Amino acid sequence: SSLIGDAILYTLNQENYLRRYLDDGHLSIDNNSAERAIKNFAVGRRNWLFAKSIRGTDASAVVYSIAETALLNGLKPYIYLTYVLDELRKMGPFPKPDDLNRLLPWSDELPEGFRTKEKK
Repeated sequence: SSLIGDAILYTLNQENYLRRYLDDGHLSIDNNSAERAIKNFAVGRRNWLFAKSIRGTDASAVVYSIAETALLNGLKPYIYLTYVLDELRKMGPFPKPDDLNRLLPWSDELPEGFRTKEKK
């Protein structure tokens, strides 16, 4: 019933997970990278409570997903989103799949000024 007893009991209850970590050197001991990845979402969560409709929240989710994917690919999100929306407007109502593919965040056809660093 002491603090050290609680720590030992916790360790014994987590033995399978600790052994898995020790058996595979590729596993991380913590989830800091996952927490960093969702930090922006957690910060914005309060703002999204005030969305006026389901369609509005769906649109916010799409924009958020595109922005996060752009960040992961070393792009400046605002510049990238502005470019994509302008290009989509120029393409008209039914763009060809090849035209859309060149707008994806990992495309090598994006202008060089959009990158903040090398792609991961």
